[in-house]
Order: sequence, then structure tokens, then C-alpha cells
Amino acid sequence: MAGRAEPPDGGWGWMVVLSAFFQSALVFGVLRSFGVFFVEFVSAFEEQAARVSWIASIGIAVQQFGSPIGSALSTKFGPRPVVMTGGILAALGMLLASFATSLTHLYLSIGLLSGSGWALTFTPTLACLSRYFSRRRSLAMGLALTGVGLSSFAFAPLFQWLLNRFAWRGALLLVSALSCHLVACGALLRPLSLAEDSAVGGPRAQLTSLLHHGPFLRYTVALTLINTGYFIPYVHLVAHLQDLGWDPLPAAFLLSVAAISDLAPTALVVLAVAYGFTSGALTPVAFSVLPELVGTGRIYCGLGLVQMVESIGGLLGAPLSGYLRDVTGNYTASFMVAGAFLLVGSGVLITLPHFFSCFSAPTSRPQELVIEALDTKVSLPKEEGLGED
Repeated sequence: MAGRAEPPDGGWGWMVVLSAFFQSALVFGVLRSFGVFFVEFVSAFEEQAARVSWIASIGIAVQQFGSPIGSALSTKFGPRPVVMTGGILAALGMLLASFATSLTHLYLSIGLLSGSGWALTFTPTLACLSRYFSRRRSLAMGLALTGVGLSSFAFAPLFQWLLNRFAWRGALLLVSALSCHLVACGALLRPLSLAEDSAVGGPRAQLTSLLHHGPFLRYTVALTLINTGYFIPYVHLVAHLQDLGWDPLPAAFLLSVAAISDLAPTALVVLAVAYGFTSGALTPVAFSVLPELVGTGRIYCGLGLVQMVESIGGLLGAPLSGYLRDVTGNYTASFMVAGAFLLVGSGVLITLPHFFSCFSAPTSRPQELVIEALDTKVSLPKEEGLGED
């Protein structure tokens, strides 16, 4: 069946936005609030910060490194069954983590199993969303990824309350129950066939072309550097505040910036608000730019590759921060290094085409399709406005 000439920019796409909203909340909202559990794990297992940091880092890395698998499976079977399966794995990992007797158990359950579930949910959902929108893509992506910020706003104090009420094992059981809702998110995804799909070839041809695509490669390097520093405050801020003498619950509220009115207007509050605002703005922009670089026909493959490479940063960032804390005795060096990675990654973004332009050149989309046709040696169907040269 012939695909649509262009994304519908609406229709069922808004249901995909709704699915992506809750899915992003249940994946990255949990990850960004996991610093609350970090403090409990350090105490329960009597381990150093660097070793406990590997729990969240392995989960982030597996989620990102496994994204090409989620993308490939979505290309073959569609995003719906893949995301639903991922929801089951994510919930199962949290369930098994509640019975943990060692850090290795947590590495395998939260890091490997839940991380694999997140790999099968996040990338296919955002790729599906990108295919439903063109002109309104940034709006749709921004609405979907507000789930990350809103859930982080709510989850950190919620998780701290659950820890105080049910201890860490009971809290993980309830997080497992929350993660089951990823299955419902997957059920809302409906595959969409586009005319552009026939121009980009199969997954292997798309991979060959992307590995020779300069802007895509630079973009991947930039996001990897940013990713190295991005999660450090979310993993270690609560522990840092407790080092400074804060009680656990107010520290968790600062992580979510939900109780600013109850806290003195200190520099930490101002910085937490600023970091939360800018990091929240970064995510939808980052994922909206990628379809403009590689085209919607290659979005599954492109997004999977980006997530896989940037998993290096996600894996190393938090343990590096924990190591620096163990060596220096505080988190000052950890947060300075995190900021350095964010700045360097942002500097690489300046090299992207049209970075200093408010709008892309009108012919950028046809030009990208011509490049795709040359790279994959697939004849390109004529499009209105695309010249013979």
C-alpha cells in the first residue's frame, strides 16, 4: 500500500503525542529521580558512591546502547508490539530489584533488565512521533517530552515519601507497578507508512549512508558529550545536599524543584531551577533536530544510532562523578566536570548546518533526499519542486 506523501501533522498523531508524554515520564522521569534511591542503596549495601552510581548508569547506557535493537524491531514489526514488550521488561526489572541482596543484583535487574525495557520503548515511540509530524514536529515533541519534566517534578518527592513509608523494597514494587503503564502507552502507537520510505532503502543501506553523513556524525558526538554531564546532577544532587546537612525529604524536593516556596532562596535553589529549566528545554529540541538532519525515512535508524553512541556518556558520567566524590570528599569537582562536558558538547553543536539561522533553507529537505538516493543507490521518486540537477 502506498504511503502518505507527507506526515499528517495531526489526527492520530496527537494520540501518539499522548503516548509519548506518559512513556517519557515513566522512563526518564524515573531515571532523573533515581538519586533518591541512590542514598538508600549506599546505606543499605554499605558501598562507595562510585559503585552505587553504576546502577543508574548501566540502566541509562543499556537504554541508549540497545536503542538500535528497538529501532530495528520497530522497522520490522511496528512500534506497538515492541514498546509493549519493553514496558513488561521495565516493570519486571523493578519488581526483581525489590528482592535484591547485593549491588550485582541491582545491576542486573534495574540496569540490564529495566534498561532493556526502556530501550524498547523510548526510541521507537519518539521515532513514531517524528513520522506523524512535519511543520508541527517541534510542538509535538515539546508536548510529549514535557512528561520528563513534570514527572521529575513529582517523582522525586513521591519516591522519597514512598521510601519513608515503605522502605526501598516497597518503593521499588510501586515503581514497578507504575512502569506497567508503558504497556498501555505502546498500545496507542499506530504505524504510519510514508512515501519517503521507498527512497531510503532498507536498514543496511540507511546505516551506510548515515555513517558518511557529516552533520549527523557531529550531532552524535555533541549529544554524547552532553549526555556525559547531563545526568550527574540528577543522580548525585540529593547526596550532595545531604553532605551539606540537608534532611532527605527537602533534598528530594529541591531535586524536583517542587518545594521552592518552603526553602530559603539560596544559590542552590536558583541553580536547580535554572538547570531544570534549561535541561528540560534541551531534550525536545535535540530530538526535533534529528529528523531535519536525516529525514523521516531514516529516523528509526538515525535515532537508534544516536542513542547507542551517546550511551557511552550515560554509562561513564555518574560513576566518574561518584569517583571524584570518593577521591575529593565532596561533589564540587563532580559538578564542575559535568558542566565542562555540557559546554564542550554545546560547542560542537555550533558546527551544524544553519545553526545560526532562524529557519532552514527551503530546499534542505529535497537536497537531503538527493543525498540519500546517491548514498543508497536507490532511484528517487520525483517530488514537486525537485529539479533535474
